[in-house]
Amino acid sequence: MLTTSAAPLPNCWHHLHCHHVNHKRRLTMIFAFAKKQTLVGNLSALTVSQTSSCSQWQEIDNRIRFHSISNQNHNHNHPLLLQFYPSIETNNISNQYPEDQNQNQELEEEKKEIKVRKSKVLSANMWWTDAKAALGQRLNLGGIFCAAVVVVKDRNLALPYIAVPDIRYIDWAELQQRGFKGVVFDKDNTITAPYSLKLWGPLGSSLERCKSVFGPDIAVFSNSAGLLEYDHDGSKAKTLERAVGIKVIRHRVKKPAGTAEEIEKHFGCESSKLIMVGDRPFIDVVYGNRNGFLTILTEPLSLVEEPFIVRQVRKLETSLVNRWCRRGLKPPSHKLLPDPMPCVKDPTPSQPPF
Repeated sequence: MLTTSAAPLPNCWHHLHCHHVNHKRRLTMIFAFAKKQTLVGNLSALTVSQTSSCSQWQEIDNRIRFHSISNQNHNHNHPLLLQFYPSIETNNISNQYPEDQNQNQELEEEKKEIKVRKSKVLSANMWWTDAKAALGQRLNLGGIFCAAVVVVKDRNLALPYIAVPDIRYIDWAELQQRGFKGVVFDKDNTITAPYSLKLWGPLGSSLERCKSVFGPDIAVFSNSAGLLEYDHDGSKAKTLERAVGIKVIRHRVKKPAGTAEEIEKHFGCESSKLIMVGDRPFIDVVYGNRNGFLTILTEPLSLVEEPFIVRQVRKLETSLVNRWCRRGLKPPSHKLLPDPMPCVKDPTPSQPPF
């Protein structure tokens, strides 16, 4: 409430009185929309003495403008408040709070530092995942254990039913007539170059013939693409599927260990009605024979891109298989294909694969 006295009023009183009433109306509208309690307390303490002057009212007017502009800034530039004080720019308001600006800059810098740290951690994790995948593909501990068991006890598991230079020598139509329902391919050095996700060019026509015979019942079962340990997000499997047009089976256990459960679930039939094609006697052939597949061994497509340790292990495998073949050792019998000769177009399967 404004107070007055009986003393003579200054000459400018009438003008200031109207101006003050106008400010009361303005403040009433500001309080209704901005919902700020602090301004009420400040204005209730304002009194006008009998010696009020124009400069004092001007000071009050400035204080009212300052409070209304502050409320305007906190209420996200309400359009009604902007109508009362259109001449005040928000840039001037922000300049009145340098401490807030400094705090905002510090927060932004902290956020940037956190993002940089997260990106470094993700890069380190991706590097470790790729390094572990490369090492795991070169050193198959499960394969070493299975190879030791094969050498000591089950040597015939490393011998294929059919051995050919590559898949172009396989008669897919004859195999289908014998009762086989589908084909499972290894990837590296069987249908692609080592660690490549593109089909080996010269094999395109044979793969298309295989598709025309078996339709969608063709898949890739590899220790690289599709193995959850090294292809955890399935990106390599998806890339290979787009490149060759063949489904890549996701699995958890590396060959030659593991069962044929995932493959049988995919094809919907027993493994004895499926064909396993691969280039490694102690991995693809041993896995296939252990689980009842008809096994076909191919020669490697390219040794140039193959790691040194893999080439050395391959030489050892080849030497052992050739020795056992010369001694007359035979692969396990298969009920659907007692004689593999009609299923080979050119080289005779009775000869050692290498």
